[in-house]
Amino acid sequence: MPADRTAAPAGPGPCADPADPAIPTGPAATAAGAGGPARARTDVAVIGAGILGVLTAREILARDPGATVTVLDRDMTGSGATRRSAGLHFPRGANETVRTLAAESQRFYEDLRTARPDLPIHPLGMTVLAPEQAEDRLREVYLPEAKLRWTAELPPRVPALPAGFGAWEGDGCQYADVHDLTQRLAAGLRPAVAFREGVEVTGLAAGPGGTRLTLSGGATLDAGHVVLAPGPWLAAPAWRELVAPLGARVKKIVALHVELPPAPGDRAVVLHTEDAFLLPLHHRGHWLFSYTCQEWDAEPDTVAPALTAGHLREARALLTRYAPALAAHCRSGRVFCDAYGPDGAPVVTPLDPYGRLVFAGAAGGSGYRLAPALASRAADLIPSLPSPRKATT
Repeated sequence: MPADRTAAPAGPGPCADPADPAIPTGPAATAAGAGGPARARTDVAVIGAGILGVLTAREILARDPGATVTVLDRDMTGSGATRRSAGLHFPRGANETVRTLAAESQRFYEDLRTARPDLPIHPLGMTVLAPEQAEDRLREVYLPEAKLRWTAELPPRVPALPAGFGAWEGDGCQYADVHDLTQRLAAGLRPAVAFREGVEVTGLAAGPGGTRLTLSGGATLDAGHVVLAPGPWLAAPAWRELVAPLGARVKKIVALHVELPPAPGDRAVVLHTEDAFLLPLHHRGHWLFSYTCQEWDAEPDTVAPALTAGHLREARALLTRYAPALAAHCRSGRVFCDAYGPDGAPVVTPLDPYGRLVFAGAAGGSGYRLAPALASRAADLIPSLPSPRKATT
């Protein structure tokens, strides 16, 4: 991460005195006055109950089991981008920052799967298709853990390659049912974490002693620190002005469902040049084809969930180059959006001069793949937490 996005801010710990005059006063403080909802306190509030928000709460408790943590979401846990995620993890990154995050996240998921083999995390073979002259670049982009190696054997669904292309096999690939995984991890946290679903944060006011959250229904919540993990909801009124200077943008993400059942040995197929992939979703009984849709500045509340004729046309044209038999079975899919950092890397940074409010996200469609490392970075910016230790399950 750039230096200005990783340095832990100095300042008092999260357990500020509720009477501290530094905590905001005024309308936000009086909303829960006589006859109104009771005002509550928490050491850390996490806004957003997707995979990143839930893993952030888990990381905070792993470092300090005595911390009070509240996770808030205007929808249900695991909704939004998490609900629609392809859930593919492969060990690669377009730049050094993303490669570092991907390596940390890979170790986390390997340890998690060893400790909890019941979780819906599924190891998968991987084949990368790219121009032969791109081999040096592939070895820069993919982590050593991928152990990329040339192969003359094409995936069964790919009958032939374009002229000048080659295939490489790789290790370290897996996919998850991210919605199910998030729900299960949240269930394990509930004895120690307060989840407030269907509760919208309508106001944020940070001061040197903490942050006051105004909630739908008129309640308020005082938090020592806040981690904002909003996914593509960058423009929510409560934090629009705080997030705007980050320069993050929102783009549509489109994936087609290929209505053919995968065979037990089918592998993920990565189209390197096109930044697209074919994923056998064994747990759902069909394939998924994700391609790069160039529709920017989308609004998550207004994005239609249905595929357009243009999406189908673009995706089928690309897939036909590699797997024409699969392209004929693309009739449905999923459409949503995600936030992208301005330099191609996620963003984890304080949003206020007191270091009380931290943003984590803009993972560019790799929220599941990078979430463990981003959660750790967010916890690093809460100065009252002890040094990191190995998370327990």
